[in-house]
Amino acid sequence: MINRKNSNSGYLTDRKVVSVYIRATGSNVRIFDHNFLSSEIDGRSGIEHSICPYCTGCNGGAGCREMHINAIREAERRGRPNIYQCDLGLIFWASSIYSEGKFSGALRGSGYLSDSVDHAVFAEKCNGTIPLEEFTRRVTAFPSVNMEKIQSLAEMLQLCAEFLSTGSENYHEVLRLRAEQQASISVLIEELKTKYPQASMLPGYSLDKERQLIASLHQGNKKETEKLLNEVLAMLMFSNPNQFQNIQIRALELGILLARTGSNNGGSNTVMGNDARYIKQIQEAKTIEEIIGTLHSIVENVAGQITSFQGIPHALAMRKAETYIRENLTRKITLSEIANVAGLSAPYFSTIFKEEMGENLSKYINRLRVEKASKMLLETNFSLSEISSTCCFQDQSWFSKIFKSFTGISPGKYRNQGGSRCTM
Repeated sequence: MINRKNSNSGYLTDRKVVSVYIRATGSNVRIFDHNFLSSEIDGRSGIEHSICPYCTGCNGGAGCREMHINAIREAERRGRPNIYQCDLGLIFWASSIYSEGKFSGALRGSGYLSDSVDHAVFAEKCNGTIPLEEFTRRVTAFPSVNMEKIQSLAEMLQLCAEFLSTGSENYHEVLRLRAEQQASISVLIEELKTKYPQASMLPGYSLDKERQLIASLHQGNKKETEKLLNEVLAMLMFSNPNQFQNIQIRALELGILLARTGSNNGGSNTVMGNDARYIKQIQEAKTIEEIIGTLHSIVENVAGQITSFQGIPHALAMRKAETYIRENLTRKITLSEIANVAGLSAPYFSTIFKEEMGENLSKYINRLRVEKASKMLLETNFSLSEISSTCCFQDQSWFSKIFKSFTGISPGKYRNQGGSRCTM
């Protein structure tokens, strides 16, 4: 069984913690080890003794056992408590326990009946080894309760599970973040399925989106970078269904690119050492979730370091300049007027802009205009000439040249392919 301190006294402490929970809540708790073998903490007879042997759904214990194992695995994946119920309407909640970042067991609470249970189901589920009346009495002996209370009980048991976890104090939070990241990417993948319903229409890896990602990271814009990273990963996973190795190789290349962004912006030896550790984690990853989590960790690490290396006066100046540029993309803007808004001389502004934004002012403005043009190509019926004019390119020929330098394809081809691109 789980042994928090690898000693007899530590193990007793573990049981004492859960025993306090049981006395405080009146719930029944079973503790599971890493092989999903279980026992009750307080020795009280639970559903496994009073109800399960007489239920057809239990199937000699195998049916219920599989249900509980699947529920624990879901809690393990999400890093948060999992609430579920059996066919009889009995409610359970499970939380996983970890040791050094690895699953080592779980706690499972029970002792309540859903307040919307259908009593007619008891006749279907009683296997006849005891009278139906006795079976019904045993089930309904559990108090009915609303889900608000169950949610509170589950969160309290989660705190116990987190206390019992060792060597990775924030691992539950890591798993919660991974689950949220995966959920965001899943939504984007569903959108891509609608946009590209046929396999022949798969868009491939988006290098222009990758460029936007790196440019955003150069600026230390963590929120926008995370959003773009999810979009890149969604496209990668959508274009490589069930091809873990392909995804891992491309993710490794992306991880190296993200890490280099940090070192190119003045990262210390410690930062670069952390990035090397992240790259190794991608190489050794066994699941997509691990890869996603590691790439997000790199972004958080690099964005934090870039922000810390930016002097406060410079950061304020860059924010003013960036806002002004975005608000005036549709007209010609000069270095002098942007520098004036930032409160700096034009030569000095030009120097620090490239240092802090990762690209010169002209390229930055062109990139933003190409982003705006890309959206107009896909979301409007404006002609190429009209889009060129709206996005303040000097003529359509220049527009095509700049657009292709960023995306690899012409504006017309970009529109015809629905935004997909060919790699060159």
